[in-house]
Amino acid sequence: MHDDSIIPGARQFATTHWTLVGRAAAQDTLAAEALERLCRDYWYPLYAFVRRRGHSAADAQDLTQSFFVALIEKNTLAQADRARGRLRSFLLAALTHFLANEQDKKRTLKRGGGKILEWDALDAEERYAAEPSSAEGTPETVFDRRWAFTLVDRALKQLREAYAAAGKAELFDALRGSLTGNEPPRAETMQKLGFSESALKTAVHRLRHQYREILRAEVSRTVSEEGEIEAEMRHLAALLRQG
Repeated sequence: MHDDSIIPGARQFATTHWTLVGRAAAQDTLAAEALERLCRDYWYPLYAFVRRRGHSAADAQDLTQSFFVALIEKNTLAQADRARGRLRSFLLAALTHFLANEQDKKRTLKRGGGKILEWDALDAEERYAAEPSSAEGTPETVFDRRWAFTLVDRALKQLREAYAAAGKAELFDALRGSLTGNEPPRAETMQKLGFSESALKTAVHRLRHQYREILRAEVSRTVSEEGEIEAEMRHLAALLRQG
């Protein structure tokens, strides 16, 4: 039996992005909060898509911000149909349409404008510049992989915060490589933590289980029904294998 007390509530079916879409599209009192949350969840995959389409960093920033503003002004989210597929597919199609319409228009929105996201705090171009230069694929496949890595980053952050809250930050930092594929030699980790081989195996097994539970909760937020989670987990794993 696993000790999951460090991540309470991880197995609950989380508030989904489609729930947030419904709130944002309704333009009720919860709309602003819901839209901000959606923007924060999807801004980087969308920004990376725009950059991959050949736009400069400044233009990609303006276009991504303008797209989010358009979601509000035109209530585009009201057109999203949860029965027609993944939300990220809808957003990507909407962004592609938006870029086509913007191609011959003069963009006047200043960087950081629209009060949608505090762009300067996101380090967007620094993050994009850190992408492997050898990354292959169309802008669409790169967008999908950025979505996958965004979920992974969020899950890792949540898990570390949970370990830190339990006074086990050092343990998480020592074992993190077992989740990311950068695991140091086992003897080195055993010496650092003062663990026996058996204790280390147990700690790693527990960490991986907790990580999967948090990642599964993150994935659950992107689907409309709980029955879709496992298929999305497999899709996520396939994307991550592609690098």
